[in-house]
Amino acid sequence: MRFCLFSLFLLFNLTALAAEKLVRGLGPEPDSLDIHLAQGVAALNVLRDIREGIMTLSEAGEPVYGVAESVSLQAEGRLVVVHLQHNLSWSDGTPLRAVDFVHGWQRAVTPVTAAANAVLLDAVENAKAIRQGTQPLESLGIHALDEYTLEIRLNRKVPWLSWLLAHPVSFPLAGAGGTSRDHRAGPFNGAYTLKSWTPNDRLVLQRNPYFHSSDSVSMKRVEYVPIPSPNTELNRFRAGELQLTETIPPARYDWLQENYPNELKVHPYLGTFFLGLNLRRQPLSDNNSLRRALLLAVDRDKLTALVLASGEKPAYSLVPPGIGAYQQQYPGGAGDKQSLREQTARDLYRLAGFGEGNQLHLELRINSSSTHRRMALAVAAMWKQTLGVVTRIVHEEWKVFVNNRNQAVITEVFRGGWIGDFPDPVTFLSLFSSNNVQNWSGYHSLRFDNLMALAEAETDPGQRLQLLQNAEKQLLDDVPMIPLYYYVSRHLVDQRVNGYTANTLDIHLSRYLDLEER
Repeated sequence: MRFCLFSLFLLFNLTALAAEKLVRGLGPEPDSLDIHLAQGVAALNVLRDIREGIMTLSEAGEPVYGVAESVSLQAEGRLVVVHLQHNLSWSDGTPLRAVDFVHGWQRAVTPVTAAANAVLLDAVENAKAIRQGTQPLESLGIHALDEYTLEIRLNRKVPWLSWLLAHPVSFPLAGAGGTSRDHRAGPFNGAYTLKSWTPNDRLVLQRNPYFHSSDSVSMKRVEYVPIPSPNTELNRFRAGELQLTETIPPARYDWLQENYPNELKVHPYLGTFFLGLNLRRQPLSDNNSLRRALLLAVDRDKLTALVLASGEKPAYSLVPPGIGAYQQQYPGGAGDKQSLREQTARDLYRLAGFGEGNQLHLELRINSSSTHRRMALAVAAMWKQTLGVVTRIVHEEWKVFVNNRNQAVITEVFRGGWIGDFPDPVTFLSLFSSNNVQNWSGYHSLRFDNLMALAEAETDPGQRLQLLQNAEKQLLDDVPMIPLYYYVSRHLVDQRVNGYTANTLDIHLSRYLDLEER
């Protein structure tokens, strides 16, 4: 009898423990957990769990106060005064102060840091000049007035300021935040701390007792599991090893609707998938006719309906639909029937100097993923059938792929795509500004840059959108990339998970999630 009671006690406690742990699929391995070096969605999702900025995001993906007690705008929106909550601490118990934001932002714009998203801070006074090495670091427009008060000076009004203050690039760093420091070791100031990171296995997060709202955080432990293969992720979800997947496999949408109707969550997503074209090298540089031919030869309706088959929408523009009053722009021929587009593509291909006797050979580089493999094979087949192009597909592990894409030495056509950091066209269009380090195509257009600069300085909202629309039209006419489809967020969510709210940014902080016991 004593053994039975002990067994029941043990079973009860194991059940309770299981309900205190949430296991989430992550997609590819994070490229970095340094707030200034991280680029991929996987890395940013983890960072939002272990660190927090002046603002954070609600369950619905809207900006709300993070460590701030209040944020006020002065001088027509160019002066920001931030009052921090008192009694804030890092995960090692040391106080978090306003100067920690100064440390973080200065490190972000320091040229040697090479922060991927530092361009987001260019609206801060002298940030751009510091990045370019023409102004001293101390001139950056952020200052700690006292332990709990920050003053941020902007060179222009920023429509997306609340989202900027919630982005990891604007998070604080404890101490001076030197470039050689390993920021995986913390300290952290988010709802969770990073307990361990075993590459290609899992990242283990544990609840941060020093978090300002720790009492409202339900899950004591969160595990992120890197799983590049959507099919593997689905199998692990079905086996009960995951409670939330990062995505779903291609061409399984109908089957999942039938078999997992309550778990399948599909929602519009602020993102566009495209193929980047390296304009720094032949055969794509200085050949607009060839680039346009490649763009028009792809049948996006077949690609999204038959190949991907997971709810994606065909795309001809870079900026996705649904951003306020912004009117999407389209390249020439986008409104034609596919048969006419293909005929135009063949005419342009010949005009570009290719055809019988001069067959084009291209290399299409992707990161390893079954979804991307299906996409690449389909696009290569369409180019072959319509134009006669021979495409070699190169698969690379995510970090290797990112490095090669950034260097732009051996790339020709490469897997691109962008998830908006905030609901504004600039988050997409600025990727192709000449001075953006994430301009992987090497696109340079004086007219595009001028239109972006004019939009940046424009205070009238309607005129600003018109300038941005003109900039996108110029971009699409120049074809530095080939839009393929607009993303949708696609997850499987265990019915025991509470607090999951679909939103266009597809950001779901673990602090809002709860897992019921079985």
